[in-house]
Amino acid sequence: MTSSPSTIAPTTTTPGKRPRRRGELSPAARVGTHVTLTVASLIALFPIVWLLYLSLGPDKDDYLHPGGIFAKATLDNYSFVLTNTAFFNWLWSTLVVAGGTTLFGVMSAATTGYAVSRMRFPGHRPLMWVLLLTQAFPIAVLIVPMYEIFSQLRLIDSHLGLILVNCTTIVPYCSWLLKGYFDTIPIELDEAGMIDGLTPFGTFWRLILPLARPGLAVAAFYAFITAFAEVAFASTFLLDDSKYTFAVGLQSFVSEHDAQWNLMAATAVLIAIPVTIFFYLVQRHVVTGLTAGGVKG
Repeated sequence: MTSSPSTIAPTTTTPGKRPRRRGELSPAARVGTHVTLTVASLIALFPIVWLLYLSLGPDKDDYLHPGGIFAKATLDNYSFVLTNTAFFNWLWSTLVVAGGTTLFGVMSAATTGYAVSRMRFPGHRPLMWVLLLTQAFPIAVLIVPMYEIFSQLRLIDSHLGLILVNCTTIVPYCSWLLKGYFDTIPIELDEAGMIDGLTPFGTFWRLILPLARPGLAVAAFYAFITAFAEVAFASTFLLDDSKYTFAVGLQSFVSEHDAQWNLMAATAVLIAIPVTIFFYLVQRHVVTGLTAGGVKG
């Protein structure tokens, strides 16, 4: 008696239908993802578009009746801000403060983060926790003692004083950020630099910093934006209106009983231009730096 060979039913596939790969979204899921991202983008862009729209209204109360702005839209608000205010003084002061804070703050944070990442000196762990603890104090608590210290140092009403004050909030955060990024760089590079005769600072400057460019870009972007938009310190430590930053200058459009919202909107649109340019210059490294610092720490 012969046994019949086992038969295996052939797999059948629907003609014209490609099997979905692992992790691949279904058509309905793709549509839902695109719809969600589109809605999120519109929500993010709405405040910007609305601010631009309000800046075209000729009257300070047009924000109460926004529907009538389109019929009488004008660029007179921009002309007034550029010609009848200290806009360019505000611009210069803001760029000096933001640029100085970025340069000094990021370099201080980079050396601190590198030292804690590579060197094992007494108190290196408590140092980072002390830096983190400084972020727990609200700005209102810090203003009075810092004002007293800086008045004794004759740094009140100076850009240098405001830069140093801004660094008290920027350096702790950026030190943690860059410490995590330096941890992702192999320590063998430091050892190779020492074999080649480089000093510790030479190794840091010539080998490590070029590799840490994405992390430095993220820290620089954070420092620049923070100093650019800072209000509490700037309004307290700057007394001369010729040294005002944008954040303080905007307050000149607000009086006790009135606010010129149309001029404030136009100024805000103009203020966004330097920030946009700065972001465009560093955006290539921002995404890489944001993710790489969290890999190891």
